[in-house]
Amino acid sequence: MRRDVNGSARPTVPDLPDAPSTVPDRGPVPAGTREDLLGPPWVARTLRLGRLTDGGEEPAAPDVATLVHHADAGGRDRAVLYLPGFVDYFFQAGHAQAWIDAGYDFYGLDMRRAGRSVNGHPRPDDVRDLRVHDEEIGAALELVRAGGARRLVLLGHSTGGLQAVLWAHDHPGTVDVVVLNSPWLDLNRGWFERTVLTAVLDRLGAWLPSVQVGTLGDAYGRNLHAGTGGEWEYDLSLKPHAGFPVRAGFIRSVRRAHAELARGMDVAAPVLLCCSTRSGDRRQPGPAELTSTDVVLDVRQMLRRAPMIGEDVTILQVPGGIHDLALSPAPAREYYTRAAIEWANARLDELAPA
Repeated sequence: MRRDVNGSARPTVPDLPDAPSTVPDRGPVPAGTREDLLGPPWVARTLRLGRLTDGGEEPAAPDVATLVHHADAGGRDRAVLYLPGFVDYFFQAGHAQAWIDAGYDFYGLDMRRAGRSVNGHPRPDDVRDLRVHDEEIGAALELVRAGGARRLVLLGHSTGGLQAVLWAHDHPGTVDVVVLNSPWLDLNRGWFERTVLTAVLDRLGAWLPSVQVGTLGDAYGRNLHAGTGGEWEYDLSLKPHAGFPVRAGFIRSVRRAHAELARGMDVAAPVLLCCSTRSGDRRQPGPAELTSTDVVLDVRQMLRRAPMIGEDVTILQVPGGIHDLALSPAPAREYYTRAAIEWANARLDELAPA
C-alpha cells in the first residue's frame, strides 16, 4: 500500500533551530563513553567489531563503529537510530534535537570505515558488502533497547537509507518504523551505466574490490559547508567536498542491493520515504538547483522503487528539499522534520503496547 502525505499538514512539534546546535552540558560523561566532537551533551561510544567480514579489513586499523547520543540518553519509550550515507557522518544535531524535543532518544551510528569510525583505515568507505554493517546495526539496537527504548525508529539517509531497507527486510520485528531521507534505491545514471557498466563492475568488484572506479563531484559539498558559503559546520576530514574514491567492491554491493530491491522486498514495518520534489543537474548544478533540488540522486527513481520496499510505504515529497533533507534551507528542512516526526508518532501510536 502506497500512501501520500498531505503537503499541507502541519505537525505539532517544537520549533527547530536554524543550524546544528547542542544544549548545555547536563553532567558527567557516562562510563564507556567519551565527549563527542559535537561537544556537550553529545557523547560517543566505540563498538568493537569483528564477527562479520567483507574482506576489506586492515590488521593495523581494526573495524569499529561509533554510537553517538546525548549523555543522558536512555529511559525514554521511543528512540531513533540514524544511519548516515556514503562519505558522511552524524553531525545533524539540530535535526536530532527536534526528535529529542518530541520525546525520543536519538542515536547516530557512524558505521565501520566511515566518519568517526575510519580508525586509521587507509581506504575510507571501502566496504565490499553492505550487509557487513548488520553487525554494528544489531549491536547499536541492542544498546538502544538496553537503555529502555521499547519502540524504535530506523532513520537512514542516502546509502544509509538503502542500508535501512536491507536491515528491515532481513530482520523483521527489530524496528517498528523506518524513515528514509532521500534513499539511494537506484543508480542515477543512464541506461549504459545502469546495465552494461553495472555488469562489468560486478565482475571487477569481485576480483579487484579496492580499485577506484569513480569520484564524487564537489559542488554539493561546497554548497553545504560554511567555509565555502554554505550554512553548515562539519569536519571536512570526515566529509570532504569531493568525497573519497568510489571503489569497485562498494559499487558491486550497492548495485546488487538495487537489483534485490527491484525484484521486490518485504519490509513489514511501516516506511516513510522522504525526498525532494525535484532533482537537479548532477554534473553541473546551478545555484538554484543546489539550494532547492536533489543534485545527487534521481527523485523519480525513488518514487518508482518505493512500492518495491513493502506493502506499507508512505511518500513525503519536500518542496525545496536538497539531497540531505535535514540540511535543506530552513522552510524545507523544518517541514521535513515536522512531518517525519508527526508520521512516526502516529504510526507508533497505532501499535499495541510493547
